[in-house]
Amino acid sequence: MNIKFRLTLLNFLQFFVWGSWLISIGGYLGGVLHFKGSDIGAVFGTLGIASLISPAIMGIIADRWINAEKVLGLCHIIGGGLLIVASTVTTPDMFYWIMLLNSIFYMPTIALTNTVSYNVLSQKGFDVVKVFPPIRSWGTVGFIIAMWIVDLTGWKSNNIQLLFGATSAICLGLYSFTMPACPPSKTGKSTSIISSLGLDALVLFKQKKMAIFFVFSMLLGAALQITNAFGGSFLGSFASTYPDSFVVKHEILTLSISQISETLFILAIPFFLRKFGIKQVMMMSIFAWVFRFGLFGIGNPGTGLPLLLLSMIVYGMAFDFFNISGSLFVEKEAPNNIRASAQGLFMFMTNGLGAYIGGKGSGYIVDYYTKTNEATKEIISRDWQSIWFVFAAYALVIGIIFPLVFKYKHKPEELETVTH
Repeated sequence: MNIKFRLTLLNFLQFFVWGSWLISIGGYLGGVLHFKGSDIGAVFGTLGIASLISPAIMGIIADRWINAEKVLGLCHIIGGGLLIVASTVTTPDMFYWIMLLNSIFYMPTIALTNTVSYNVLSQKGFDVVKVFPPIRSWGTVGFIIAMWIVDLTGWKSNNIQLLFGATSAICLGLYSFTMPACPPSKTGKSTSIISSLGLDALVLFKQKKMAIFFVFSMLLGAALQITNAFGGSFLGSFASTYPDSFVVKHEILTLSISQISETLFILAIPFFLRKFGIKQVMMMSIFAWVFRFGLFGIGNPGTGLPLLLLSMIVYGMAFDFFNISGSLFVEKEAPNNIRASAQGLFMFMTNGLGAYIGGKGSGYIVDYYTKTNEATKEIISRDWQSIWFVFAAYALVIGIIFPLVFKYKHKPEELETVTH
């Protein structure tokens, strides 16, 4: 079998597993198990907790002792087993701990899949920079297709989505063992956990510009999982007023427009970077989050449908522009000897610490605007408009302060080599 096809399938399944439950689980937990907003937010916060350390630990294991493809396979098989257990759990505390363990084993697999792909392509003599991006794009396709399957089958409303994800994860784990061997590096270099986490780049906090950037990375990272956690529940809440709406019947499929938008905006990033520069692209991302949340607040499946769809479209800009431009900023500004660690620190602040804070904080905001039946724990009402406006106001405050305190000049000539 063609090795590029095999790696394409690997990347496809990597995100297929995640897409089978990530966007739909919030609706199941809130609508069927009657978890509070803070409980749902905590589940999504596990992604941040796991991102703080487990990718570094699994990376060191793959670097020093066990083939990367084997570590990848074991992580997926264990993660699949944990999803099976999660499908049987109906209490918030136990579900949280099971999903935390699942996140600890799933989150490292994103980097491990990249590692295996890079290693195999290099072994076969391919130009990694040229060949890998099209292969990786199929990961997003896998995520979207999994969302569609879960939506169209009705699994979004029950625990079958978790069993579906578990089956996919176990199959991927077994498939990973069939990949060409990616043995530990024999360079003799020792990489500590501190270095792998990017924490030896903490020296960058001594520079005002870098310190400001990392703080805002954390603040913006708090917005990354909010709509994943509550978007499905929000669209489903229109069932009483728009019962026949396609958006209500297929809220997960509707939300997949956001992922489609993400793939398209990635293609536009080189143009925006050359035209406007890193700082302005970061600003576009922050204000795109304002629109993402604000349009949710004023949109509906009726006359407000265009506003909901526009919110889905701007998600691509909100999610991609800061991640890519922020990574590029770190690449340009960090000293060569700690550049990799600085990238690790950027991920630590956004997908780790920021995502954890966002998961916990957003859950409390949702609970504040929710009325429940104390006896049955069922939701009586939820003021979604106020919820989304609070999130929009949060992003707006960041957008106003950021350009005032973050000083960075656009130098188009420095971007030419990285955007072509």
